[in-house]
Parts: sequence; structure tokens; C-alpha cells
Amino acid sequence: MARIFSVCTLFVFLLSACAQKKEEMKHKYTNALINETSPYLLQHAHNPVDWQPWKPEVLERAQKENKPLLISIGYAACHWCHVMERECFEDEEVAKLMNENFINIKIDREERPDVDQIYMDAIQMMSGNGGWPLNIVALPDGRPFWGATYLPKENWVKSLNQLIDLYNNQPEKIRSYASNLAKGIKAVNLVENKEEGTPFTNQQLESTVENWSKYFDTYLGGYKRAPKFMMPNNLDFLLHYGTAKNDDAILEYVNTTLTRMAYGGIFDHVGGGFSRYSVDTKWHVPHFEKMLYDNGQLASLYAKAHAATKNEYYKEVVEQTIDFVKEELTDESGGFYSSLDADSLDETGELEEGAYYVWTEDELKTLLEGDFDIFKDYFNINSYGLWEDGNYVLIRDKSSEEIAKKNEISLEALEERIDHALSVLKKAREKREKPRLDDKILTAWNGLMLQGLVDAYRYIGHPEYLDMALKNARFIKDNMFKEDGGLFRNHKEGKSTINGFLDDYATVIEAYISLYEVTFEDEWLQHAKKLTDYAIEHFQDSENQLFFYTSDDDDSLIRRSVETYDNVISSSNSIMAKNLLKLHKLYPEEPYGVIMAKMVNNVQDNFVENAQTFANWLHLVLYRNNNFYEIAIVGDNYKRLGKEVAQYYIPNSVLVGSEKDGPIELLKNRYSEGETLAYVCIEGTCKLPVSTSSGVLEQIESFEQN
Repeated sequence: MARIFSVCTLFVFLLSACAQKKEEMKHKYTNALINETSPYLLQHAHNPVDWQPWKPEVLERAQKENKPLLISIGYAACHWCHVMERECFEDEEVAKLMNENFINIKIDREERPDVDQIYMDAIQMMSGNGGWPLNIVALPDGRPFWGATYLPKENWVKSLNQLIDLYNNQPEKIRSYASNLAKGIKAVNLVENKEEGTPFTNQQLESTVENWSKYFDTYLGGYKRAPKFMMPNNLDFLLHYGTAKNDDAILEYVNTTLTRMAYGGIFDHVGGGFSRYSVDTKWHVPHFEKMLYDNGQLASLYAKAHAATKNEYYKEVVEQTIDFVKEELTDESGGFYSSLDADSLDETGELEEGAYYVWTEDELKTLLEGDFDIFKDYFNINSYGLWEDGNYVLIRDKSSEEIAKKNEISLEALEERIDHALSVLKKAREKREKPRLDDKILTAWNGLMLQGLVDAYRYIGHPEYLDMALKNARFIKDNMFKEDGGLFRNHKEGKSTINGFLDDYATVIEAYISLYEVTFEDEWLQHAKKLTDYAIEHFQDSENQLFFYTSDDDDSLIRRSVETYDNVISSSNSIMAKNLLKLHKLYPEEPYGVIMAKMVNNVQDNFVENAQTFANWLHLVLYRNNNFYEIAIVGDNYKRLGKEVAQYYIPNSVLVGSEKDGPIELLKNRYSEGETLAYVCIEGTCKLPVSTSSGVLEQIESFEQN
């Protein structure tokens, strides 16, 4: 029987090998990237350039052959990455120059953000600019000495010839420059370990927000600049701050920004979901790629904003965003894919940015017939909505109520006609060539989407969102957990190959804590705690208590990065600090609170002048200086009462529950037979129990007034 099995296995292997060989024979060139799973790397697998993946043996080969490294970093949805591939990397003459003189390495920045961070810092130090494709030339040991983003063929070839001449004829000059640059790369990422200082005060926070608000675009939302990025963590903090401080001006700014973003072309009115950023000041023309991380964070943000304001439009935005993710980015296993490309094939078969999403006026007239005039008014098929070459990007600038009044129809009739028109456009759009899909599954981005689903369920209530969240949470547990208790970074075609980075841990821990808060299933809280303990053991800097981006099991690079700046995605350290605060409330005997306090102490000097890039950290100032509530619910109907409490926007809280005595201290000795009781506590000291969600709110309000 074993012999039969082994023969069958061999036969299957040979069939697979033959199929791959046949596939490779369709192409003139095939390089080492053919064995990778990243869609971005596979896009380059048939370039004439002899690309190699980032692996230790490739770096060793460079040192043996004394060849410089040419490292090109990008990602699947990157428009200019595709342009440079067509102009340079598919050109045989260029490839010959690269292959003869360099060890050429292609990197998917989303799979290897650790490498990308270092070389992005390098190019910014060299040129003051950054972006993708990120092209670096480095010594065989990885120390960079030249960098550029997109270059057309002529400039690329000229630059490479100059570098080859310099490397061969002035090696000492290059080594000296690379050595100094490497020192700078290390220094720019250092976080000083400060003696215990005074915690950041509420007065300082008010000054910080006042200084920060000078940059707000209070008419169009966002910041007074273009391009405009959505920055969910900025708005999430400001929603928290405005609510906590009853600051109407801040809340108005948040609501203006949320409304304008959702009105803009950056939101896909036909198919749902957000693009990455807008190139203009009014959120009109997006860079059309759609990323999982944006949509996960924005689902969360709009759900919270709906809970805080009861604005029904925010609820619609959440629903349409999750519909997009479900339709376009969800694997049948429950994992979520990474992105949709900005480019798609136009009518002539050429890749063109935005081709899938834009409309001409004639197209709209033909498709919408009698609904065109009102659709034109609603979505600005006029000079305000015109992009280029006769193409329109749908954008709103008035509420439905204003449009209904102007056209003298009821709000219900208007919404029915607009919904019908959008469904017609969606069917028509489905006949176009779709943007390419990056179907790799990244742990950190799945953590962000899981958080978005949990918040959507918590504040909007659709059971489907909890089903999606639980399926994803189990997918992460079953596929991304390593045997040693750690995490993998990536997953595709049944393979997980890269060690997890700190953001993988931070986002999953945060999402699992939140999932526990809406299910009261202890499994998720226990997983969150175990992952936190693993991160402390393998990622923490014992001196300043912050966490390195890479674990102590990873191969060493030029430096071991420490990520503290909140960008479009919050820094892994700020997410970890928030996780530690919540876990401290649940496990006060553990060192979580001490670690969190030390982390904040070592970064808080940046808050006043750099609020935008420390926005997620600023939640901790509110948590620490004001009341933070532990809400414990115990009794037969604990899930029902827990769901009622959870729907309120109470950012300064953690919610726990069990039918009888639970495994954490807050749930012990609380059970009263025949009753379901809620306890509102601060650091374990609780008020008398109440039996309704309104009672919980009343107790919180009484705490606030004292």
C-alpha cells in the first residue's frame, strides 16, 4: 500500500513539474521569481532581468562574486511600478546591462516591510523623496549607496552605467559613503530611553490639538494640501477627543471630513469601498488602487462615527465598504486578499489607470436614459465632476435632501432612482476588464479588516458581519499561527513562509480583544494574551520597553527597526501600547501597564509638534488622564445585555462578560442567581451593579461628573 501511495505521489509531482515547464515554455524568459507566491513577484517572473527573491543565499552570492545589489521594491497595485517594468525591466538591452553587473533582487514591500522601511529611509536621506518603485543599489553586504524611484529607460541606463564605473574604479569612495549612510540609517530610527517623566497632561493635549487644527481643511475636510490621504487614525482620535471634551469644533471637522470623503470620487459609489488617496483637494480623483488596509480601517471608523452621531449615511458607507470587501477581496477560506490594482485594460487593450471606474457623459446617457438628468445633478456630471479626456469620476457635493428639494421629489423617490441607476452602472461595469487582484493574504491587514468587521457588528448590528469576523479569526488561527506560538506574515496557495512582523501581532491582538468584547468567547482573549506574551519575549527592547519591528528569530539587517510614527496605518508600537493598556485592566498582575507607561514616556516628547504622526498614541493620554471603565456583565442573559452596552460609543472602556464566574478577576464573585448584572469599574473598584444598558450609561455619566 505504501509503495502504491509513493508511486502516485511521484506521478502527481511529475505532472505538476511538467505543467510548470510547459507554462514556462510559453515565455522567452523565466527567472527565480517563478517559485514565489507573491503576485507582484510573479508579475516579474518572465522579465529578461535575472531577478532573485530576497534570501540569505542570494546575498551570500553577491559577496562571493563581489557584485553590487540592485534592489527593486514595489507592490502589485503600484501604477508606476508597472510603468517602469514595461519601459526598463522588459527591455532586453536594459536586462543585459543589469544581469552582467548586478545581483538583481525584487521585493514585494507588503511581504517584506522590514526591508522596505530601511531602504525607504535610505532614499529619503539621499534625496529627500520616497515612493515606489523604490530602486536601491547597495554593496554586496546590503549597505546602500544610491537610490531612485521611477526612472524612464534613458535615465535608468545612464544612472546604472555611472554606478558601474564608480563601483569598479572608485570602490573606496563608495564604501565610505555607504558606511556613513548606514550609520545615518541606524541613527534615524533610535528611540532614546528616557528617565521616568511627568505623564503628558490634558492641558498639553489641548495645546497639541489646537496647534494641530491649524492644518485642518474645515471646508473640504482632511488637510490643506494635495494629495489627500484619509488618515483613519487621525480621525479616530479626533472623534474620541471631540466626544470626550464635548468639543463641537473638532466634531464638526471630523464629520465634515467623513462626509466629504464619502461624497468624493475616492469612494466608489458604484461598487463600494475606498481607493487609497485623492490627487486633489476635494477628494475627487483617486489613485484608483483599492487596499484592504484602508477599507478595514475605514469600516471601523465610520461604524464608530455612526455610533457617536447616529448619522445614517455613515452606516450606509460601512455597509457598502464591507459589501465591496466581501465581493472582491474575500477568499472562500475566510481570509482577505490584499488589493485591487489601479490599472485595468481599456477598450484598446492597454493598461490604463482608472479605466474600470470612469464614465463618459454619452455612456451615462445611454445607460441611464430617463434617470440621467437627476443622476447628473446628484453626481456632478459637469465641470465639477470632469476628470480628463471626457471622463467623469462620480462625486457628490450636496446631501440627498438638497437634491430632492431642488428636483421637487420626495427623498424616498430620489433614493430609489439613484439606487436603480447605480445598479445599472454596476452591471455595465462588470462587462469591463477588472483590475488585477493581489490575492496574497497578509496577517496584519487581515487584523485590520477583522477589527473593521467587529466594529461594524458592534455598532451597526448586522449578524453577517460577526459571521465574517469569526470566519476570519479562525482562518488566522488555523493558518497564520506558528507551532512556537508566533505568527506568519503571509499566506497564499496553502503556504505561509515569512515570519510575522510586529504589526502582524499588534493588529491581530487588537482585533482578538475586540472580538472577545462582542462574543465573550474566552478563546479570543486568551489568544490575544498569548500573542502579547510572545511579542514581549521576542520583539521587545529590554532597555526602552518599545518593540522592534522584527523578532529575534529573523535574519539581521542593517538595523533592527523600531516603528513609532503613525502613518496611513497606525504604528505597530502605538497599537501594542493600546493593547497593553486594555490587557492591564484585565490582568493587573501582569507587567502590561508598566510596559505601556514606559513606551509612552519614551515617545511623548513628539506629541505637541507632530500630533498627526502620533495620533494613535494620543488615545493613551485620554485613557490615562481620564476615567477608563472596565464593564463586567454576569448572568444568564450576559450576551444580550453585553450587546446592548457594546452598541454605545464608549472608547475609554473594555467590556467583559460571562454566564457565571469567569476566568479573569473582574468576572469572579459577581454572579447572582436569576439576575444579569452589569458592573462599572475603574481599576477593579466598582459601583453597585445595574441590570440595564441605560443604567450602565448613567453610572458612567455620574463618574464623569465627579
